[in-house]
Amino acid sequence: MRAVYLVSLCLILISISNVNAQSESAIDLSVLKGIWKIDMSPEDKTDANFANMKISEVSNSGFEGYFYKDGFDIRSGRINTQLGIIYGALISGDGTGEYNTAFYYKDGLLYGTTHSVNRDFLAVWIATKEN
Repeated sequence: MRAVYLVSLCLILISISNVNAQSESAIDLSVLKGIWKIDMSPEDKTDANFANMKISEVSNSGFEGYFYKDGFDIRSGRINTQLGIIYGALISGDGTGEYNTAFYYKDGLLYGTTHSVNRDFLAVWIATKEN
């Protein structure tokens, strides 16, 4: 009887593992490709502070492009989908220091944060796809 329980438990664990693997592989990372208009001031609608992010290449583990504007290349762009959601993180810079950015994709929008240690700020932002 104990062996039956062990076999049943193993089968349940294998099926859960297969469901998780299928949901991760079903995620379409190509939704990230394109130009994103980033509203860097979602809490203060009186300040129209926008930037752009272009994601030109996407793989299972990373992405390339630029952040803020053309010429400010994304470095160390990484993707994680282990929770069934597309999360991304990157490093960029504009001459005043490095920016650490993280985001997640939900319902056609990117929700993110950009942190600058040198400029002492943390921006919370929402991005819409331009194309």
